[in-house]
Amino acid sequence: EESWFTTRPDGTLLGVQVTPVASAAVYVPGGRAQYPSTVLMDAIPAKVAGVPRVVMVTPPQRDGSLSAYTLAAAALAGVDEVYAIGAVAYGTESIPACDKIVGPGNAYVAAAKRYVSGDVGIDMVAGPSEVCVLADATADPVVVAADLMAQAEHDPLASCYLVTCDATLPDRVL
Repeated sequence: EESWFTTRPDGTLLGVQVTPVASAAVYVPGGRAQYPSTVLMDAIPAKVAGVPRVVMVTPPQRDGSLSAYTLAAAALAGVDEVYAIGAVAYGTESIPACDKIVGPGNAYVAAAKRYVSGDVGIDMVAGPSEVCVLADATADPVVVAADLMAQAEHDPLASCYLVTCDATLPDRVL
């Protein structure tokens, strides 16, 4: 979106000034699996919008390290800072606070975003992942399974449903 301005005959200036926030934090899940695509989906639009400071926050893996895939995606997307902690809402002595926090997450992430909302901008408080695939006898069971698994992998509490009138499709999808 671009800024626009117009001047009325009486000299009144009207318009919209589009200005990026000074800093944005991108939360990238990483506890159970790595999601480098989340880095790209959230950091690249921030960079394109002109956000000068893009910070990535991601939990460490079981061994305490950060995912090499997630870090590689952060480098490609132009992320400026990476932390394995979530201090970006209020900042610390060494980490400045961010203006906005975006990104997906589980129920704990949603609760944390709800808690800091109002003190810092957030994208939304997202609910649990769900998908419902409606498929007939012509559906490719591999594609249906992939669609269901794409949501199921995000959270053990994710709900995935297949609705079909073909009695053989569920077994083929399974």
